[in-house]
Amino acid sequence: MKYPIDFKTVAYFVIAGFIASVLSGNFAVGIAVFAALLTVFLGKPYMAYIKDNPKHLWFKRKLFGWGWTPVSREGWIVTVVYIVAVLFFGLTLDSDSPRSEVMFTFVIPVTLLTVALIKICIKKGEKPKWQWGSNK
Repeated sequence: MKYPIDFKTVAYFVIAGFIASVLSGNFAVGIAVFAALLTVFLGKPYMAYIKDNPKHLWFKRKLFGWGWTPVSREGWIVTVVYIVAVLFFGLTLDSDSPRSEVMFTFVIPVTLLTVALIKICIKKGEKPKWQWGSNK
C-alpha cells in the first residue's frame, strides 16, 4: 500500500516541531507546528477520502488507525453535541467535589454518552477496522 507521506518527511516534521518548541520555550508550540505541517501534507488525500461518501454515511473509518471520523453534517452534529455534553458534565465538578458526586455527575453520564456515541457510529457508519492509509 502506498502511503501519502513517507517516514523521512514525518521525521522532518518532528524535527521542525522540536526546533519550534525549543525556540519558543513551549512544548505546545512544537506540537502545533508538527500538526500543521502534517495537516498540510495529508490534507488532500484525507479530504478526498472524506468526500467519497456515496452511501451518505454519518461516520467513516479513520484513514489512519481504528475508529470513526464524522463525514456528514449529521455526524458532525452528533460529535459536537457529545463534546458539549462532556464539557458540561466536566464543568459541574470542582476540586472539592466528593467521590460520589464525581461518580454520579461525571463518570456515569460520560460513560453512558460514550456508549451512545459508539452505538450511533456503528449504526450510521462503516464497520470499524484498523487501516493505515487509503485502500485504493
